[in-house]
This record gives sequence, structure tokens and C-alpha cells, in this order.
Amino acid sequence: MSTEDIQSILIVDDHPLFRKGVIQLIQSLPELRFMGEAANGADGIRLARALNPDMVLLDLNMKDMSGVDVLKSIKAANPDARVIMLTVSDHADDLIAALQAGADGYLLKDMEPEELVAHLAQAARGEITITPRLTQLLAASLRDIGRPRKPSEAGLTEQEGRILERIAAGLSNKLIAKELDIAEGTVKVHVKHLLKKLNLRSRVEAAVWAERSRHLD
Repeated sequence: MSTEDIQSILIVDDHPLFRKGVIQLIQSLPELRFMGEAANGADGIRLARALNPDMVLLDLNMKDMSGVDVLKSIKAANPDARVIMLTVSDHADDLIAALQAGADGYLLKDMEPEELVAHLAQAARGEITITPRLTQLLAASLRDIGRPRKPSEAGLTEQEGRILERIAAGLSNKLIAKELDIAEGTVKVHVKHLLKKLNLRSRVEAAVWAERSRHLD
């Protein structure tokens, strides 16, 4: 594994024992390099700006500020940082709010250590990661009136369709650009357009929508 494949990661969580346990798991993964930790949202934002990590593992509910607000601040300063929410909340409203704010994944703290390791390795590869039992919750929330039910109704261009397929496979913009031999900026423009056509606000929602609607076309 080359040094370019190793992803630096910052942890932001206000539970010290849980934080230490996750750090131990991260240090067992060759794909990840532990960069730092923060015990509250304000310090998390400060460290994210100072250290510029590839990934941030972020608690949703902290005493000083909402994890969603921390997420927005991190993304505003570094849009390319991959932010994975790690939380106890399996409420649909929290899931949707995080994804719409730009989260690249949503994991629950009650999973087994081995399962968390697998999800972190997935995130390190640039893939979208979400606790499996939450995908049905997300899919149910996407059945809104006014949204296309299947790909043929969405009016996507061929290129947008190819990009949506790769989003559904969990690929990041960088990996999609590499596969399709186009600029990463071009991928971002296409993603923006296809989200608008699908009446969605995040790529994770698009991935779940594509998977749910695949058998309808």
C-alpha cells in the first residue's frame, strides 16, 4: 500500500472512553493514520482546519454544539474532507439532516468492533458507508411526492446515469473521475445536476434512491 492510499483521520467525540476505543481500532487498520482527537465541537473545527485530515469521524450529539453544525463548518473549510457521523441516534430526522449537510456516511455506535473496522476500511477507500439497517429507513424517507420513482423518469443524461451508478456503488468523486477519465470538477457539476433532477440533497440519498429504484426500471 502506497502512502497516497493511507487516509489521515481525526476523531471528534465527547466520550473519552469511546474515543480511545475507536483510536485503537483505527490504529489496527493499515488504510488509516490516526491524526488527532477532539473532545468537543469547537476543538474539532479548530483541529480540522489546522490538520486538514482526509477523514473526520464525528459524533452527532455533543454538549457544546450539534455535530451537524460541526459538519457544516468542516465542509465549508475543506469540502474534500470525508466526514463520517458516528452516533447513537437512529432517528430518521437526524440521519437525513446529517446527509443533507454533506455527511459521507452515517454509522451507529452500537455495532460490533469488527463491523466498525469494516465500515472504516470502506470509508478509507473513498466509498459511502452507512449502517445497513438504516438504509431502509433512508429509502422510506425518499418516497416523497414529486420525486421520480425510477431512472427512466428522472431525465438523466447518459453521463449522469453512469455517474449515478458509480455513486450507488459507493465511489467518491475522485474515483468516479478516474474511472470515467474526466476531471473531478466535471463530476461535481454532473452530481449537482443529477441531484437537482432527482429532487435530492445528498449523494448518499442518491445512492439509496438508485439502489431502491433499480428493479423498477
